[in-house]
Amino acid sequence: MTLSLTLACLWAFAANIAAALPSSDNHWRRAYALIAVGVPLLGYVTYQNGPWIGLLVLAAGMSVLRWPVIYLTRWMRRLVG
Repeated sequence: MTLSLTLACLWAFAANIAAALPSSDNHWRRAYALIAVGVPLLGYVTYQNGPWIGLLVLAAGMSVLRWPVIYLTRWMRRLVG
């Protein structure tokens, strides 16, 4: 397993631990931190392992951070329509 995939697995583990801990702001600060770390990590995974593995890691990250993706989709729909 490459270094980038190992880091992506550690990111997923940290995301699950962060989701299990109680939060007063519905985990938004943790989500922002995970996004800030995850985007460059996704680029590193894609660079090192190719676009198909990058898409799989993107799908895994989107399943963990589904609410930011849902809100982004709603915001984009309001802008377009």
